[in-house]
Amino acid sequence: MGSTRNTPGSAEDRRARIQRMRASEQARERRNRLLFIGVSTLIVVGLIGGGGYLYLQKADEKEQTEAAEKAQAEKPVKGEKSWKAEELGRDHVSTPVSYPMTPPVGGDHNQVWMNCDGDVYEKAIPDVNAVHSLEHGAVWVTHNGDADPADVDKLTERVKSTPYSLMSPVEKQEGALMLSAWGKQVTVDSADDPRVAQFFTKYVQGPQTPEPGAACTGGLSS
Repeated sequence: MGSTRNTPGSAEDRRARIQRMRASEQARERRNRLLFIGVSTLIVVGLIGGGGYLYLQKADEKEQTEAAEKAQAEKPVKGEKSWKAEELGRDHVSTPVSYPMTPPVGGDHNQVWMNCDGDVYEKAIPDVNAVHSLEHGAVWVTHNGDADPADVDKLTERVKSTPYSLMSPVEKQEGALMLSAWGKQVTVDSADDPRVAQFFTKYVQGPQTPEPGAACTGGLSS
């Protein structure tokens, strides 16, 4: 009997070709899957790495800005006026007080403070209550009718975002824009004057504060 051979076109030959085609297709699918995973991983790593870099860059910029502001705050504020502690009374009184400066930077005052947790008042507030806020370490931003409305708007935003600060109009003050803390006061040229940031950094709950940590809420609100 003659031997059996695989002839072209036989069923066995077709099965062999199909198996080879399947093996080739599976190998191609594995390569494509590995390529996809590799590219996706690179993209994710790139995004994470880029996000991490941006985060570190922003953190570094913030740290540098804070360091620069702190260094600037340690310097004297140009044009600032100062009053010694012994020149400023601290008694609680229920009667009007005549202050030697406008706006006042300290002295006897009402037992109730003005709320100074970033509070902006559209109308004038009582000096005797505002002075109590300064005693608690607040910075008081004031303006008169000569102030540029754009500067008033910018200072309003700064105050609203700063605990232990308050803002109100004081029509009889000399400068259009003035900043006051306990025993400290400066007139600035605009809201963008670098002394604004310096004054805030230096005196919001600064070393001049007679009662550091005292409340700026729970007082008079209008």
